[in-house]
Parts: sequence; structure tokens; C-alpha cells
Amino acid sequence: MNRQEELLGQVTDYVLEEGLIGLTLRPLAEAIGTSDRMLIYHFGSRDALVSAVVAEATRRAIEAVEKVPAAPTIRSAVNRLWAAYQTQPLHACLQVYLQAAATGLIGQEPHLSLARDTNEQWARALRDYFVRSGAPVRRVERLVTLVDSALYGFHLDLVTDRPDELAKGVDDLAVAAQVLARVGG
Repeated sequence: MNRQEELLGQVTDYVLEEGLIGLTLRPLAEAIGTSDRMLIYHFGSRDALVSAVVAEATRRAIEAVEKVPAAPTIRSAVNRLWAAYQTQPLHACLQVYLQAAATGLIGQEPHLSLARDTNEQWARALRDYFVRSGAPVRRVERLVTLVDSALYGFHLDLVTDRPDELAKGVDDLAVAAQVLARVGG
């Protein structure tokens, strides 16, 4: 592992713990035992560092999804995926992406191109998961679009004090996904 990869791992661990919003280089560098100048030297700019962190968090999130066992039905697959979203490291990885989107980073360059690439990687991981869980290949794109968008919304609602209602909503989504997987067209 080279020094840049080592720093990226440390920075990503820090961001997964502390969040992306309000990230400044000096406190970050101090927390991981380096200097802000060394971070700039290895990554070129704060933007490039943030892009690298979002990409690394996405890689870790995909790795977590790949570890989710296939489910016997699409309904149970959605519920298993939701359970995984609430555990580490997936929860923190998704938070980083949401924070990047919330701060506008995802909508502008140099982050826009990265977002498109990471979104495609993420969608591919979800497609693979649903196919492993029995989704027909001809329906999996629509299934991923529905489930991914909805679970991001539910993920945002995790701050509420209604976890039982949230779980019911996710199961309603899971039922709809099960129907979608069976319907032709």
C-alpha cells in the first residue's frame, strides 16, 4: 500500500466517523497525524480529496452489499438490504454520499463525474444483489430504481423517533418490489 492509499484509508475512516459536512483540512490532518500540506501534496486539492473519499466510501458500501446474503424472495431481499443500511459500515458510507449530495458537491464538477461513476457502480451492486435473490433480469433495472430511491428516502428518515412506522413503510416498499418483480412489461 502506498502513502496516498494509506492516507485515503485514514481520511475515509475519519469522515465515516465525523461526517463530511464542515470538513476542513487542518483538523482532519491533525486527527490522522499528518499535515494539511501533505494531504494537498498527495491529493492535489481539497476537492480531489473529497472525491477520493466519496469514491472510497462507495467502494466500501458496495463491498458491504456484496456480503448481504441472497434472500429467498424480493420482499425479503428489500428488508435484508434495509437492515444492512442500518448497520456499519454501510450506514456511515451512505451518510457520506448523502452529505456530499446535500452540500451540492454531487451536482457540480469535479464531483459530478465521480457521482455518475459511483452511482453506476452502486446500481450494479444492487442489480447483482437482486438477481442473486431471484429478480428476473428483465425487471431488475426498474426494481433497483424503485428500491434505491425509496431506501435513500427512508435512510434520511432514520433520525425520526418512529422506527416501527419506518419498518412498516420499508415492508410496504418490499411488497411493491415483489409485485414489480413478477409483473411483465
